Amino acid sequence: MVRLICLAIGYAFGLFQTSYIYGKLHGIDIREHGSGNAGSTNMLRTLGLKAGLLTFAGDCMKCILAVALVRILFAGSYGDMLPLLAFYAAAGTILGHNFPFYLGFRGGKGIAATAGLVLSFNWIMAILGIITFFTTFFVTHLVSLGSLLVYVGIMIELVALGQSGYFGMSQMHLNELYAVGLVLAVMAFWKHRENIKRLLGGTERKTYLSSKQKESEGK
Repeated sequence: MVRLICLAIGYAFGLFQTSYIYGKLHGIDIREHGSGNAGSTNMLRTLGLKAGLLTFAGDCMKCILAVALVRILFAGSYGDMLPLLAFYAAAGTILGHNFPFYLGFRGGKGIAATAGLVLSFNWIMAILGIITFFTTFFVTHLVSLGSLLVYVGIMIELVALGQSGYFGMSQMHLNELYAVGLVLAVMAFWKHRENIKRLLGGTERKTYLSSKQKESEGK
């Protein structure tokens, strides 16, 4: 039951759709523009850098807040499995972001919310995730590739840290943690299935932080 409660807490936080709200404040439904995705990359391309950064920050923060709330609520009685419950809260946030019921279950792809998961869950994972994403992005300018590589890294890091005893949980709880992580990774790859097709075909759209950067890349 406590797992479902943590999922529900996360889902409630995930329902705060930063891109949709910001878009509506500027007279548009972001899902009807650009790629149609309610996420920070589409906001960056459609409404500019400020919109993209605010969207990323909002979607990231809602996951951090969900994890923090679960840690506060259950630290006293579930201390030995608290990392697992925190992970359930993060998973719920990503589900709420990707599948908001009040928007017909049409949300984003959960990458900014996943950044919140990494930042709130473990500092080692946070540093490695940041290095992985930004190295990939600045070399290739492919947000989707960087996002997918971060998820691959998350799975590797979860298992490596878990089996080293870092999380201090029983093997049964660790196996459950790995399973939830795998579900999130599979969902991320499924949400990026069209991006993967374009990556394999060499037609994936690149993203630039400024027009000058785009122009210099094209020279």
